Amino acid sequence: MASILPQAFSFFLFFSLVSLLPHLDFCCCSNRKLLNASNSNSNWLLGGATWYGSPDGAGSDGGACGYGNSVEQAPFSSMVSAGGPSLFKSGKGCGACYQVKCTDNAACSGNPVTVVITDECPGGPCLSESVHFDMSGTAFGAMAISGQSNQLRNAGLLQIQYQRVQCNYPGVSVAFHVDAGSNSYYFAVVIEFEDGDGDLGAVDLREAMDSDTWLPMQQSWGAAWKLNSGSELRAPFSLKLKALESGNTLVASDVIPAGWQPGVTYRSLVNF
Repeated sequence: MASILPQAFSFFLFFSLVSLLPHLDFCCCSNRKLLNASNSNSNWLLGGATWYGSPDGAGSDGGACGYGNSVEQAPFSSMVSAGGPSLFKSGKGCGACYQVKCTDNAACSGNPVTVVITDECPGGPCLSESVHFDMSGTAFGAMAISGQSNQLRNAGLLQIQYQRVQCNYPGVSVAFHVDAGSNSYYFAVVIEFEDGDGDLGAVDLREAMDSDTWLPMQQSWGAAWKLNSGSELRAPFSLKLKALESGNTLVASDVIPAGWQPGVTYRSLVNF
């Protein structure tokens, strides 16, 4: 009996462990994490980067997108970039957001920073490379190890990794800056701070609420859209925005009030 009991116990323990196996998950979670990390890394593409303007500035004052001094203020906060042709897209790329990081310089932190396309880079390395960011001094330095922003800026030209990301401006709604040359027959507006895609593929205008007709606006330049009407336009105006990449639409109802003034910025209550 002394020799039989240990064997019986061993068989009992073996079958007990086998019965538990379907409920155990030792390795699947770690494999999923590795798979996700691999997929994340695969999203990064190669490009080039330079910087312009003052070392701690916003590049230029608004540049070719028409954002003016908004580039220096929140939510842009000088974390902006001019883009070569493949990024600027003849102005249709204005407002798009990208993560950018560098690893090839000793001063690079390897951590990504998010920049918004707010200007055009029409020459130099922006034409010689298929994708090129001409970043503000602030954004370029933000890719550096803490305390080494100047060393990184001294490199001048960097090979970087980038990926397109969704824009996210918590608590900020879409803003409409009426062009100074607008009047009752010609209306032009710069549109900024769109969440999601960030850039726009189409903009339509609807006159006072008794009208059901949406009038297509034309891209004037950069982030500016215009409507050259053959008759007097009746405010308030509603504007319908269509995101360039996703095709998502957003309506800002009566965002331009009756009695609107050229040169004034009107904020909506909505965002993508």
